[in-house]
Amino acid sequence: MFKVASLIWIMLGTVLAGIATTVVLVVPQLAADSERMIPLAAIAGAVLGIPLSMLIAKRIQAQTVRTR
Repeated sequence: MFKVASLIWIMLGTVLAGIATTVVLVVPQLAADSERMIPLAAIAGAVLGIPLSMLIAKRIQAQTVRTR
């Protein structure tokens, strides 16, 4: 399951980091301090992707496991 979660995290972490960075650039209050906020937003998005990718991997595994 860790391999599947890692592959999902590669995609999901990148997407979430991009979304968070875009939010920082679009919101004027956050964009004023963008030198500090952009790296924090990107890191937060990537870290948030870890538990989400584990959750998705567990759901994929639950649907693909054969019952005996």
